Amino acid sequence: MKRDFTMDDTNTWTQTDDGTWQIVIIKHGTRETTRSEAFLNYSFYGEPDGPHTVDYYLWVLRRGSRAVIVDTGYSASEGRERHREILIDPVHAVRSLGIDPEAGHPVIVTHAHYDHIGNIEAFVNSPIYISRAEWEFWTDDIANRTLFSHFGDPAAVRELTRVARQDRLHVFDGRCSVAPGIEVTVLGGHTPGQAIVTVSTSVGPIVLASDAVHFHEELERDMLFQSMTDLQQSYRALDQLRRLPRGTIVSGHDAGELGRHPPLSGTLAGLAATIGDLR
Repeated sequence: MKRDFTMDDTNTWTQTDDGTWQIVIIKHGTRETTRSEAFLNYSFYGEPDGPHTVDYYLWVLRRGSRAVIVDTGYSASEGRERHREILIDPVHAVRSLGIDPEAGHPVIVTHAHYDHIGNIEAFVNSPIYISRAEWEFWTDDIANRTLFSHFGDPAAVRELTRVARQDRLHVFDGRCSVAPGIEVTVLGGHTPGQAIVTVSTSVGPIVLASDAVHFHEELERDMLFQSMTDLQQSYRALDQLRRLPRGTIVSGHDAGELGRHPPLSGTLAGLAATIGDLR
């Protein structure tokens, strides 16, 4: 019997028994920047600036014929406008795993930044899961302020609004179980409803931290990413995640993330890695 971790109301981690999934980490984009552009108030650390690579991921959870998509990457138009390199179209990447985007597989939105909600229109029959805090923030006028809107994708938010009218948008508070062995928990900090996804796998529980942990250095050295809506909660989120066993956290943008896990062969060779067995 495999075990999964869940976060209870006292913010401690407990164990429950549940099913197992394989995680496929897909790198769909990348960009070269500097450390001072990646970390908030970098000059405070008294370190020289230098190059920094930011990779962009989405995650696919597989078990038998079932699949759950975690985030949908950035759209081609957003990639071009923001000068982000597109390594593979996220929708094509999902299809290359033998998963039909129109088959109605659940989609989890960890938060509504442009690089996590692009291409949502391709999943025309899917239930979409997003935290209430995130949904209310991005549909409020406050999201139009420059420091927030810079990371937004208005077209994708409009698409999510259409999904809501179709009764496919599942808005939740705190945490929710999308399927046996898959639990979504709101941590906040980076955005008001930033969520993590805890997945039961054959190698134990794994946490897809998304942008609660952009880079492992952020977690290890207590260095926050350049954009945080709530600094206090961002630090608290890191503290909560540090309570987890070493090696159980998958970051949202670390350039070394694929190298930490077994590579996937085939069409996605060089762009994908796996965690756990496919059952």
